[in-house]
Amino acid sequence: MSKIGIISQARMGSTRLPGKVLMTARGRSMLEFHLTRLQTSGLPVYLATTTAPEDDVLEQWARQHQVPCYRGDSADVLSRYYKTATQFGLDTIVRVTSDCPLIDGQLIRQAVQRYEAAANPQLYMSNGLQRTFPRGLDFEVFSFHLLNQAQQNASSESDREHVTPYIHQNRSGQVEFAHVLHPTDASRFRITLDTPEDWELIKVLLEQYDADGLSTEALVTLLDQHPELVALNAAIEQKKYDFTK
Repeated sequence: MSKIGIISQARMGSTRLPGKVLMTARGRSMLEFHLTRLQTSGLPVYLATTTAPEDDVLEQWARQHQVPCYRGDSADVLSRYYKTATQFGLDTIVRVTSDCPLIDGQLIRQAVQRYEAAANPQLYMSNGLQRTFPRGLDFEVFSFHLLNQAQQNASSESDREHVTPYIHQNRSGQVEFAHVLHPTDASRFRITLDTPEDWELIKVLLEQYDADGLSTEALVTLLDQHPELVALNAAIEQKKYDFTK
């Protein structure tokens, strides 16, 4: 039987909001909210952090929360994923990033069930290539076979940093695609954590609306009904490299 696991990349050295993954709301770190939400998928979660001394605290956090952890190259995130998957014997990888404290584990579980039913090692599944979900709920599902191809063949600095371009740009010419789509277009909403403005929104959502207990549908409804919340980080532009390119 194939082994499936969620690998979340995390580091303390964010350029726009340093230390963001350990910032706290309601006495809990963003990483803890992230982990708890992921655990509703029923899948094991692995932390992929760096060998930088500033990330010692993340290894300690992982140990305290009984999350298996791998530490690797800070710039070559692709190799970090490859070595994490290799170390823990994963056949199928769900890739997420730790700056998504409200990520939906139930949504991931449904996608993984669909992925498994396809039984196709060339399949790449995501909710980001055709974006209809709020930014901050992003995930990708792919086989170790595709990850290994990327590890062996991806050569540019950008490809190594962003992990999956070699796969989702179909450089091998053999990748097949499946898209996870929201019933309505909710891509205008932003619940990721990358800037002080994002933090302002996330903190309000967690402290005033208990957003960590809400489904994707409930989150979308909440944001739809409260334009004043959406306005808190509406002006933020995503970094130049976009997951959809």
